[in-house]
Amino acid sequence: MKPEFPGLSPLLLQKDQPVPPDWDFESGSGVVLLIPDADRKAIDQTPWSDILENRLSAYPKTANPVFISMPGGERAVVVFVADQLQTFKALTLARKVIGPLIADRLEEINILCLLDDEVAAGAMAEALLAAAHAALFQLPKITGKASEPNNLKAMRYFGNLGNADFGYAEATAEGNNLARWLTHLPGNYLTPGIYRDLAESLARQEGWKTEFYDRDKLEELGAGAFLSVVEASPVRDAGILHMEYRPPGAEGKPLALVGKGICFDTGGSNLKVGGSMLGMHGDMQGSAVALGAFLAITRMKFDQPVDCWLALAENHIGSRAVKCNDVITALDGTTIELINTDAEGRMVLSDTLALISRGKPRAIIDYATLTGAVVSALGQRMAGAITNRRDWVEPLIQAGERCGERVWPFPYEDDYDEDLESQVADTLQCRTKGPGDHIYAARLLGRFVAKDIGWVHVDMASSGTHPGGLAQIPTDLQGFGVRFGVEWLKKVANE
Repeated sequence: MKPEFPGLSPLLLQKDQPVPPDWDFESGSGVVLLIPDADRKAIDQTPWSDILENRLSAYPKTANPVFISMPGGERAVVVFVADQLQTFKALTLARKVIGPLIADRLEEINILCLLDDEVAAGAMAEALLAAAHAALFQLPKITGKASEPNNLKAMRYFGNLGNADFGYAEATAEGNNLARWLTHLPGNYLTPGIYRDLAESLARQEGWKTEFYDRDKLEELGAGAFLSVVEASPVRDAGILHMEYRPPGAEGKPLALVGKGICFDTGGSNLKVGGSMLGMHGDMQGSAVALGAFLAITRMKFDQPVDCWLALAENHIGSRAVKCNDVITALDGTTIELINTDAEGRMVLSDTLALISRGKPRAIIDYATLTGAVVSALGQRMAGAITNRRDWVEPLIQAGERCGERVWPFPYEDDYDEDLESQVADTLQCRTKGPGDHIYAARLLGRFVAKDIGWVHVDMASSGTHPGGLAQIPTDLQGFGVRFGVEWLKKVANE
């Protein structure tokens, strides 16, 4: 069975319609009422005022959203929306609204916006559409049984929509679906070779130019850091896939998206024990997010050139596997003393970043489920970010807040390198023990980025999954980073 990405579920979208004077909707349809939290008496001016006031009186004022079955058979949801609503909170509200409506197998949802605040209106309008596409999407399941059909066929918006950008909402939703779909595939359904085939097939559909650096080419280039990870791989399908998006008339150096694509991680000679190997087919989520963001910017017809680089490999155990204290030579000549073969992500990314730097892109953003340390630092609600540009620290926070995928920066100071000094090589791969591994990993990766290139490293081990869903995503698997990548590329492109 060959995996095939289904894209977005067909959904009729109607917008910019005035609020009808009589709320006469089809029996069995869903009705979402967006009410200003600061002016809840706006309900008094609606045709359903008496029923709503009576029903809402049974709920505490903190209840939000509130689901009500109307006498006409409509499934109504009252949502109290704060002014200047933050995107993350809008997305979270939207998930809580949309999930139960889809579970009720409704065929249409009507959104009635009674908000005066333009920011809140736009945020909620986009968020509801994003949440619908996230909830309608079915993660891949290897079975002969047919998937259950989606009942929801239409979303109709009435009233003020603020500055809602539905094209952006759908583009980033499709990118997120792609990231979650790839990450969910079992390891034997997404080997590096299969992954490459899928990405190149997508490239042909989207008109992206591709180049693949296979193991022979990487050996010729001297990419010892990458190759150290795949020494024990039984199949020579690992490599670095480079894709180019070039819109008509675009000039100048490209922006670069990069992703760690470890399709399965045994830990190598530092073999994972107990249950630690479970779920390691998802260690390629960084690459899935990079590819998802790449698809989103293509759908949005982004007007700047962008490259996407995927470091595709598996970390196996075997007689040829590298060992602790081995010294390898990276693509740029840097020698690295291996400390832990389970820190393979920074090895494949080091050579990938060195290769990218040769082309002098305008800026680089890389994604990786890289360290447990960032989970200890942040929990599972936002990603860690580290940059070689001090003046990007606050803009990174703001970009995450604008798009609803929050990141939090960590320091990038050169005195950390003192703890990575090796007696036999230019640097240690990582520390032998101690906290702060997410920072030390970034210090290693930063060695391979030319100093004149702005670079952001996103350690998404803390945001790749969240039990029960988060923001607009209803599944544990988040696909976090697509919206952030698009937001960050837009920010850098406008500098």
